[in-house]
Amino acid sequence: MLADLLSLDFFVRSLILTGMVAFFAGYYGVFVVQRQMSFLGSGLAHAAFGSVALAILLDTEPLYVAVPFTLLGAGLIHWLGKKGLSADSSTGILFSVSMALGILFLSMRNSFGQDAFAYLFGSVLYVETMDLWIAGALFLVTVASFPFWGHWAYAGLDAELAKSDGQKVDLMEWLLVSLLALVIVLSIKLIGAVLITSFLVLPASAARMVSRSFARMTLLSIAFSVLGAFAGLFISAFVGTPASAAIVLVHCGILALCLFFQATFSRNV
Repeated sequence: MLADLLSLDFFVRSLILTGMVAFFAGYYGVFVVQRQMSFLGSGLAHAAFGSVALAILLDTEPLYVAVPFTLLGAGLIHWLGKKGLSADSSTGILFSVSMALGILFLSMRNSFGQDAFAYLFGSVLYVETMDLWIAGALFLVTVASFPFWGHWAYAGLDAELAKSDGQKVDLMEWLLVSLLALVIVLSIKLIGAVLITSFLVLPASAARMVSRSFARMTLLSIAFSVLGAFAGLFISAFVGTPASAAIVLVHCGILALCLFFQATFSRNV
């Protein structure tokens, strides 16, 4: 059965993309949890869906539209924040406008088949070679950004102190949000806009339960994310459930185990 699955090109593409996207979600998810930015992830996911709806209307490759539009949305949130709006307010504005535009674009098309459904709820069938190339490029960018991990962690704890130390907090924040936007664009095909926030938050939250340092939390978040994503994908293939739901539910199980071990350890201390 496993050999049969691995002989299918679409499943191999899904497996590779799942591994890379899970790595990104685990790595960047720790900053989402540390800074309480889960609503930002949801807003960017819906910005991506709005641009996907436009691509469906125009009959073009969704990634060609989603990548620049989601990056534009990330930049808009950052810009509105500098103008005095809170992150929640900025994200709420983007969320509302993007979903309204997405509904409008879809209503202008006579039929949109499974495309919109796949981007809302995820589908392993829609992974293409182009997605893998973009994921590979993002992987290289992420590796190149590893030196910024300390800056992001420091600014997440105390932005004002980081600024007083001479760090370019605004530039680093814009870079982090932009990379997060790219991760969401890639993840939306696999997980869907509805569940993408869970994909970012659950592994990092589980890691936080059993970590005493941010470095350990980052490593565990990546491990939990990749493990849960692969487990969910194979469960989906063998049982016949949607991959997005299976992955998120496995991550929920990992979080529950971490909560149990934390509670047990706390009682024994």
